[in-house]
Amino acid sequence: MSNDDDSSDDVTDAVQTFLGEADAAYEEYDKGYTDADAILRRLETAIESLRDATSDDGE
Repeated sequence: MSNDDDSSDDVTDAVQTFLGEADAAYEEYDKGYTDADAILRRLETAIESLRDATSDDGE
């Protein structure tokens, strides 16, 4: 496999991790376990992690 395939796998993993975190955050909010501000902070952290995982090393 080429490096492009490995990169694609990394992006897929990063997206799946983000989606899992987002789903969990929304579920906790829907159940009343946390407030909207806490969810926004959690999603901001997940978004930043996704950006880091999907950005090129040169950027």
